[in-house]
Amino acid sequence: MDKLLALRTFVATVRCGGFSAAARQLGLATSSVTRAVNALEQELGCVLLNRNTRQISVSEAGREYFERALAILNALDEADAAVTDNGEEVRGRLAVSVPVEFARRIIAPHLGKLLQRHPQLELTLRVTDEVVDLLSERVDLALRLGASIVSDDVVSQRVGSFHRWLVASPQYLARTSPVSHPDALQAHACLQYDYGSPANYWRFEQQGATLQVPISGRLRSNNADILRQAALDGQGIALLSDWLVRDDVDNGKLQRLLPDYEVAPGPHEGTIHLLYLPNHRGSRRIAAFSEFLQALLKD
Repeated sequence: MDKLLALRTFVATVRCGGFSAAARQLGLATSSVTRAVNALEQELGCVLLNRNTRQISVSEAGREYFERALAILNALDEADAAVTDNGEEVRGRLAVSVPVEFARRIIAPHLGKLLQRHPQLELTLRVTDEVVDLLSERVDLALRLGASIVSDDVVSQRVGSFHRWLVASPQYLARTSPVSHPDALQAHACLQYDYGSPANYWRFEQQGATLQVPISGRLRSNNADILRQAALDGQGIALLSDWLVRDDVDNGKLQRLLPDYEVAPGPHEGTIHLLYLPNHRGSRRIAAFSEFLQALLKD
């Protein structure tokens, strides 16, 4: 049994919640993942994963073994990174977590430039709107839109900023009452981003004054492009990042409302941060991605 592969397979199975999902992540056959975990259990003489026909669950021994195996794999990755980050050339693996639409629209069209500039860099781009835990998910770098985390456990580097725009289609605005003041939104269908909280208001700031306006609507989503598509279809007013809807506004498919106000879905800053663990300070790989991203945002 390849012990290192077995550890990686076991950890992936626990994280993914099943053998098939772990196999997809690792690029292996499901049968290979199952055999590796079975062999690990046989060597240890205990059950790590409880199985039934529908799902798996982690045993008490499995939970303890998972934490220790994760620490071993993280330590090994750190050892690899310390060596590969030592030379003049950027090289080695870099796992980056990026929000879905930001990855598609801002980063993806320019990835070729990054890879050409650093031919020894091995990049894994994990696209998700969920907030990932850097340590447990084994992510080197996470991009966050909005207010950053202030913590001694995480390094936060500001790399850019953005604005949020209120937008609606000309068709929607033609059949509804005008929006000349934030309070008018209470009479409109508002397309809301789902932050996982019950808050239903948008905050407007102008010349130091703040106004908090209750909003309502029939559609919420944790994906910004779904809200954009609904706005394009005339289903209501959306509050979206400028980088997502600028082209739609420029070509007349959407109209920007109340441009004299700074708008946010709550006490959220319009900032873009890269987060990484303190032990990655000085990493050439992280510095390379940061420089690449800052150049994109500047352009």
